[in-house]
Amino acid sequence: MSKALISTQILSILISLLAGSAVIFLRLRAAHKPTSLKKIIMPPIGMATGFFMFLAPVFRVPWSWAAAAFLIGAGVFAYPLIRTSKFHRIGNDIYLKRSSMFIVVIIVLLLVRTLLHDILEQYITISQSAGIFFILAFGMLLPWRTAMLLQYRKLDKEQGVNDQA
Repeated sequence: MSKALISTQILSILISLLAGSAVIFLRLRAAHKPTSLKKIIMPPIGMATGFFMFLAPVFRVPWSWAAAAFLIGAGVFAYPLIRTSKFHRIGNDIYLKRSSMFIVVIIVLLLVRTLLHDILEQYITISQSAGIFFILAFGMLLPWRTAMLLQYRKLDKEQGVNDQA
């Protein structure tokens, strides 16, 4: 193996670990502040801009690979995040409950991602791998945030009903 390839792999792992650590840190901080519709829907909207990477041919993958990545993200990786994300009300505010399982889920997802990344890079380019993992992450984020949105709206609606009673 060349030094450049090893350096790229180490850099990729470090970036993944930093991103995962940032997710855990932000999630723990979020538990101390009320949430809102904007805080729930902005991450998928912001992340969707990443699809512009596919304008560059180097990132493009076959549609079947993209569909598989999205479905794996939505069907496998989103489930534990949905199960560990619950809201509760304190006064008039809605908060995301802290879950120690969330941290475990994120760490496991990072480990799985790192293992899969190394396997995939034997068969496809680093750019294609980045594109596939972006689609997988978006596939995980979209249903997770959709479930959070539905929970939030239900809890918010219940408050409105309670206010009228």
